[in-house]
Amino acid sequence: MSYPGLSLEGQVALVTGSARGIGAALAIGLAQAGADVAVSDIPQKLDEARGIQSQIEGLDRTSATYALDVLNLANIRESVGAVVRDFGRLDILVNNAGIRRRQPALEVTEEDWDAVVDTNLKGAFFCSQAAARPMIDQGYGRIINISSQLAVVAREDRAAYCSSKAGVANLTRVLALEWIKYGITVNAIGPGPTTTPGLQEADPRSPSEVQQDMSANMPLGRRMEPEELVGAAIYLASPSSSATTGHLLIVDGGWTAI
Repeated sequence: MSYPGLSLEGQVALVTGSARGIGAALAIGLAQAGADVAVSDIPQKLDEARGIQSQIEGLDRTSATYALDVLNLANIRESVGAVVRDFGRLDILVNNAGIRRRQPALEVTEEDWDAVVDTNLKGAFFCSQAAARPMIDQGYGRIINISSQLAVVAREDRAAYCSSKAGVANLTRVLALEWIKYGITVNAIGPGPTTTPGLQEADPRSPSEVQQDMSANMPLGRRMEPEELVGAAIYLASPSSSATTGHLLIVDGGWTAI
């Protein structure tokens, strides 16, 4: 007999930035655990997002794709409203959409800073705010923010990114305190370096240089795969996590243990 506390049967999840990478893996993983899943991403990635929708439907789960740009507050509200209308409820929000720009602090422009912080932190806040309203109405919700191990340790050439992810971690704690009375838990996952298109596009190093870095700094000895974050997300999305809120769950191959 399977343990029912990790089942997401009857739950509806919305995952931002889920056309590829970590977001896609989490969307599929939540569906494998029983949830119906709303896939979302920016308009330029909707073809990829529909491919994830098709994979979820292949698991006999209901899915749909939404254009959701976390930099557009009106679009956030419209998309969350559409999910609630189409699925009848919203139980789980995964704030995964994010970007990174790797550059020395002296070279960061205002546009660079705003692009990273607005996407990673401001976007997470306003998506959470929009999702919390229907969750409050139904007296239940799970919000999972994708932070980073760089919320608690620093690396050079990542001033905006580290700041944004540390902000996400503390935003998680604030929202957890405010919303637990409504039956909503708010937690974060802090992934270590994970093989995703976004990370690979932002990293100018050769594969051998990357592996040297992983060998020196990550006890696991390699970059993680997106699927290695699914278990953490299922737990935080599940009924079993009812007493877990305001927590940053680091999944980083031992990076922060050194």
